[in-house]
Amino acid sequence: MRRLTPSNASTENIHREVPDMTKQTTRREMLKESIALAGLGVLGLPEWAFPVLAQEQTLVPFTDLPETLTLERTPDRRIIDIRTINGVFTPSDQFFTTQHYGHPEIDTATYRLRVSGLVDRPLALSLADLQAMPSRELVFGFECSGNRGPVNGLSSNGLWQGVPLRAVLERAGVQPEAREFVLFGADHGEEEVEFRGRTYPVDQNYGRSLQRDEALSDEPLLAYSLNNEPLTTHQGRPLRLLVPGWYGAPNVKWLSEIHVQEDQYLGKYQARWYRTLRGEMVNGEMKWKETAITKMRLKSFIARVTTDGSRHNVFGVVLNDGTPIRSVEVRVDDGPWQPATLDPETASEKYGWKFFNYTWDNATPGEHTVTSRATDANGDVQPTAEELGVKQTFLEHNAQVPRTLIIS
Repeated sequence: MRRLTPSNASTENIHREVPDMTKQTTRREMLKESIALAGLGVLGLPEWAFPVLAQEQTLVPFTDLPETLTLERTPDRRIIDIRTINGVFTPSDQFFTTQHYGHPEIDTATYRLRVSGLVDRPLALSLADLQAMPSRELVFGFECSGNRGPVNGLSSNGLWQGVPLRAVLERAGVQPEAREFVLFGADHGEEEVEFRGRTYPVDQNYGRSLQRDEALSDEPLLAYSLNNEPLTTHQGRPLRLLVPGWYGAPNVKWLSEIHVQEDQYLGKYQARWYRTLRGEMVNGEMKWKETAITKMRLKSFIARVTTDGSRHNVFGVVLNDGTPIRSVEVRVDDGPWQPATLDPETASEKYGWKFFNYTWDNATPGEHTVTSRATDANGDVQPTAEELGVKQTFLEHNAQVPRTLIIS
C-alpha cells in the first residue's frame, strides 16, 4: 500500500488513487491512507473508514441551526462543520483551534525546548534532537472543554507523531523531590493579578502542569507531526504537548519550556481558569466541589442524518478519556432507546474518535428529534442537560443533545 509523506498528504493536492485492497493492510496503514483520501468517497475502502455521503444519499438538514450558519474561521480560531466529517482524521488545515495569546511564529531552525528546575541535567533540545529520539504514533481525538452542542465544532481527530515526554524527562534526570511539571508555551500576554487588595499587571506565558505520576507515565507525548505533516502554526509548531484522553486546554501548544518544581503551579490557566464547580446531593444537602479541567467526560453527538429515499441513517461520533465504550444508543422523539452500531475499527483506537451509525426505518413525515447517548465500560452514562443542572460553569458540557429535523 502506498505510504503517505508530508508532501502528498495535503488535502489541497490529493492523489486520486484507489488502494489495492487485495493486499493485507494493517489498521494503522488504513488510517494513514484516509488522510490522503479524505473527501474522495469510499473508493473500495470499508464504509467506516470514510463516512461520506454516497451518491444516492442526501443530507437531511437540521432545523436547530440556521441554514446559513457560518462557522468561525479566523486567524485565531477554527471551528469544524461536523456535518461534513468525511474521514477518520480531520485534515490538518481544518483541525479546530483556539488560543488565549495569539499564534506565535517560531523559527524552527533556532528553536530549543528547555528543561529546567529540579533536574540533574538541564536541557536545551533542538527540533532535530527531538526527532532523533525514538518516536511513537498516537491516534487522538479531543475537544475544547468549552465545546458544546448542537454545533460541537471545537473537536477534531488526528494521527500524531512525537517523542514521549517521559523520555525527555529521563534524559534530564528528574530529582526525587520533584512534584510538579510545568509546561509553558511561547504564547504570552499581560494578566492582572490581585494580591492583598491591589491589582498588578503580570506578563505570563500560557502554562499548565502535570503531577509527577502523570508526567512520568507512558502516555504524554511531545508531538511534532499531525497527519504525517509538520505541525502548523495553529497546532503549535514546532512542538506541543498531548495528554491522551484529556481536554484541549492542558495540551500546551508552542511548547518552549518544561520546568520541574516541588511547589504547586498557580498560573491563571491552571489555578483560576479551566475549573468546574459541580454540586452533589449528600444526605439531602448540596455539596459543592471544584475540579480542574483534565480528562474528557463521556460524550456522543449526532453529526448528520442522511436518506436514500426509503430509509434514514444517523451518523455520529463518541469521544471520551479512553475508557472502552460499552454501547451507543439513539432515540427518536420520546420513543425507546435503540442500539446503534459502534464501528469496531475506530473503537479499537483507545483515544480516537469512535463512529456510530443507526438505521432509522419507517420515518414518518413531520418534525422529529434524534438523540444519542453513550455508555462506557464502567457503567457511566452520558447525562441529560437536566442532570448537568448542578454544574455551575459552561465547561465540560457533555450532555445529550437532541437534534431536530423535518422528514418530508
